Amino acid sequence: MRVKPLGERLLIKPIKEEPKSAGGIVLPENAKEKPQRAEVIEIGTGDDISVKVGDIVIFAKYSGNEIKIDDEDYILIDWNDVLAKIEK
Repeated sequence: MRVKPLGERLLIKPIKEEPKSAGGIVLPENAKEKPQRAEVIEIGTGDDISVKVGDIVIFAKYSGNEIKIDDEDYILIDWNDVLAKIEK
């Protein structure tokens, strides 16, 4: 299934990271925080959006709506909830 966001929205896929403490201990599932980094999957039709598909972004912690497409977790967020783009 393909999802195309409308307006100034993005469809992003959270990047799951192995939760570890500062000392290197792997934390249980319920102790980890919600991911804040994601890959841009689809872009809406807004004119002011300055990221492209495949970019890695940092987004506001509790923003967007979580959706499941073909057993994969995605988040549909407003462009304004993107805080930064990670450049390599």
